[in-house]
Amino acid sequence: MVGAGYIGLEMAEALTTRGVQVTQIEQLPEVLPTVDPELGASVRAELVEHSVDVVTGTRVTGITSTGRGLHVDGEPGFGRDVDLVLVVVGVTPDTALAETAGVRLGERGAIVVDDHMRTGVPDVYAAGDCVVTHHRLLGTTYLPLGTTAHKQGRVAGENAVGGDRTFVGSLGTQVVKVFDLAVARTGLRDHEAAGVGYDPLSVGSVADDHKAYYPGARQISCRVTGDVRSGRLLGAQLLGPLTTAVAKRIDIFASALFGGLDVDTVTEMDLSYTPPLGSPWDAVQMAAQAWTRDRTARLKNSVEYTALQG
Repeated sequence: MVGAGYIGLEMAEALTTRGVQVTQIEQLPEVLPTVDPELGASVRAELVEHSVDVVTGTRVTGITSTGRGLHVDGEPGFGRDVDLVLVVVGVTPDTALAETAGVRLGERGAIVVDDHMRTGVPDVYAAGDCVVTHHRLLGTTYLPLGTTAHKQGRVAGENAVGGDRTFVGSLGTQVVKVFDLAVARTGLRDHEAAGVGYDPLSVGSVADDHKAYYPGARQISCRVTGDVRSGRLLGAQLLGPLTTAVAKRIDIFASALFGGLDVDTVTEMDLSYTPPLGSPWDAVQMAAQAWTRDRTARLKNSVEYTALQG
């Protein structure tokens, strides 16, 4: 398996479940590079626990037929004889036909569309993995996701028959199952937020999925990213066992992001509670509180530093 992103991890699990021995090769230092390395390391441990041979920091340079199978070469110094190779290293938009028709291309060679999914060529609409993505925090980028494609397709279809619907933008909300773990993210990570001018702070924390005195409580690892200056929520990442409702909890953060809420406001949200399923302060609120404490300390230290220098 070449690539350890979402599809690569899903295929590694599927093949392992079918009894196939899988070697997973990733050229970056950690698997699932769409989340922070601390969470990626937990995903790697889950893969290893299920007998997947994980090889990171390795770039595949060649795949050749041996007559009895295939040989994979990589740098630095990797070589392996295998029966099958799956290359899962990302998406490239296939836009040659559109370009020939006069459609303008933008990010990563994707089709440029407006918020009505119009291409600029009269009566030609486009949607899905072939088009640029209007991101609510990043602006125009390229982020192919199935949920985004569905929403864009609805907008394009309605407008093509005379409607007036707008695609309101993506937040990059994603979740993946890796054996007995679920990993999810929404919004921006620290480096992405810094790249568009925010003053980001990312804070990790751990909380139980429900009250610890009720049997079966499991821990969720959380990372919240917010803007230090304004307190605005910018993103979140969650990892936990499948029973911890990670997918629905990331949706709480996604909803808060969609509404432009501050991190501290997440702690005020009226979320459901019963001991078998949650806590009076839900795990997402505990994570928001951890971020607010760190932000307060940073601002306090900044004020004190400024005073000392003045």
